[in-house]
Amino acid sequence: MPATDTSDARPTPAALMEGLERLLSVEELDTDLYRGLRNPGGQGRVFGGQVIAQALMSAAASVEPDRVVHSMHAYFMRPGDEDLPIICRVERDFDGRSFSTRRVVAMQKGKPILNMATSFQVPEEGFSHQAEMPEVPQPEDLVSDAELIKRESAALPEAFVKAMTRPRPIEMRAVKPWSLLHPQKSEPVRQIWMRAVGPVAGDQMMHRAILAYASDMALLSTSMQPHGVSWISPNMQSASLDHALWMHDDVKADEWMLYVTDSPWAGAGRGFNRGQIFARDGRLIASTAQEGLIRQRRS
Repeated sequence: MPATDTSDARPTPAALMEGLERLLSVEELDTDLYRGLRNPGGQGRVFGGQVIAQALMSAAASVEPDRVVHSMHAYFMRPGDEDLPIICRVERDFDGRSFSTRRVVAMQKGKPILNMATSFQVPEEGFSHQAEMPEVPQPEDLVSDAELIKRESAALPEAFVKAMTRPRPIEMRAVKPWSLLHPQKSEPVRQIWMRAVGPVAGDQMMHRAILAYASDMALLSTSMQPHGVSWISPNMQSASLDHALWMHDDVKADEWMLYVTDSPWAGAGRGFNRGQIFARDGRLIASTAQEGLIRQRRS
């Protein structure tokens, strides 16, 4: 069992990171066949970032170690079950001098829950430019998402508050707090600092897998902001439909990163969202795009 803080039985940051790295690591069952563990503390539907990261780690296990992942495109097909492990089958589509491409199907009970295409590249020098990181307050001056939930806890179900404030391996601090309970209509732009809560023991591939895991957080909700709803609003249905991620530079997932998101369009029950992830030193290290279901049924 991982070490815990015996004063309140809450897991330490080190234990949380040990658990996350163990969750995202995959076991080889056979050639190009891998198993991702179930989240022991999970309930209900598997978090999409977990499936993405486990599929990505499965693809990486079939690629030469001198190649780093630079892009992935995934479709969610079925909700995953937290009570079951995830089986990932890898197809080796191409291995060239500079690039390798892989396809991954993540399955439970023999049915696909996600498919992914991903590409790896041998690092090289080239032309360089990037978007500028916006000037925002520093994370030390902001409060965590868990603290914001606690401030509204009197009006929320106790089980929901307990679930949303339990210790998590990724900490997030919004530049402009957004209320789940009383969402106000606002422009579809968010700026959120995020990082792993403790040091990452793994290599650069693990750092990139953790970034992929975290990139599914707070992205879809950007498209809800102009409409004054959140994913806990009455009769609201929300789910990620697809997810794309491009990695531009080395990642330090245990250092603060700024996630800047916007949503240029929503319609037909779907919201489209884009994101840029900056290292604290201003480097643009990743870009994201996601379309998701944002449907509010009539009462």
